[in-house]
Amino acid sequence: MPFLLKALILFTVGVIAGVINSVAGGGTLLSFPVLMFTGVPAIVANATSTVALQVGTVSSFISYRREFAGQKKWAWRFGPPSMIGGFLGAVLLLRTGETAFRQIVPYLILFATILFTFQPIVSRFIQIEAHAMQKSRHALAAGIFFQFCVGIYGGYFGAGIGILMLAALSILGQEDIHAMNALKVLLSSLMNGVAVLYFILNGKVLWADAGVLALGAFLGGYTGPMMARWVGQRAVRGFVTFVGFAIGIYFLVR
Repeated sequence: MPFLLKALILFTVGVIAGVINSVAGGGTLLSFPVLMFTGVPAIVANATSTVALQVGTVSSFISYRREFAGQKKWAWRFGPPSMIGGFLGAVLLLRTGETAFRQIVPYLILFATILFTFQPIVSRFIQIEAHAMQKSRHALAAGIFFQFCVGIYGGYFGAGIGILMLAALSILGQEDIHAMNALKVLLSSLMNGVAVLYFILNGKVLWADAGVLALGAFLGGYTGPMMARWVGQRAVRGFVTFVGFAIGIYFLVR
């Protein structure tokens, strides 16, 4: 594939993934398979996608900086388990092996897509359970452990971590969705940042592809909230759901 055509595709996908990550999460469902479709090995594609979308996540945090003001206490509580989990997930990914990871890919994509599709139902269930959990002195420990597990999954693959983190925050009684999104974006940056460093040190990143994707992701991440208001979150979610199932089924049956 000519580099200019590949760059145009990756930039466009980066913009869309950045928008999706800023408003709903799930951008990896686009960036990762597109890299594979262009001939990049699965593990390298996953690492490159993580590096590129990290830029979009940081730009989203800039947009959410005002909402983050009241979340510093929770950032100190959830930050360390996010980083430790992210590192362990990255180590696990590179120890999986290319062949084994390719076999797991369809199930990871379909799991993340199902999680994304049924987020409202999951959220309602979590909210019901949250009222009971909040009365327990073990709620905080449970939330921190859950976040640690999310970090492992995030370092390993990443798609759907936003939904899982919102669930963890709901268990602890948070209700302001904008403040929760601000904290979610920061925690994503922390867990992915550790994973990114590990991937770079192990030479698993295609820098040309990552750079083009990152440029698009930065633009999409910063303008995502504005674009979401224009097209509507329902349209964004519908698009991600359709693409996620299509890609997951494709990898499963090919």
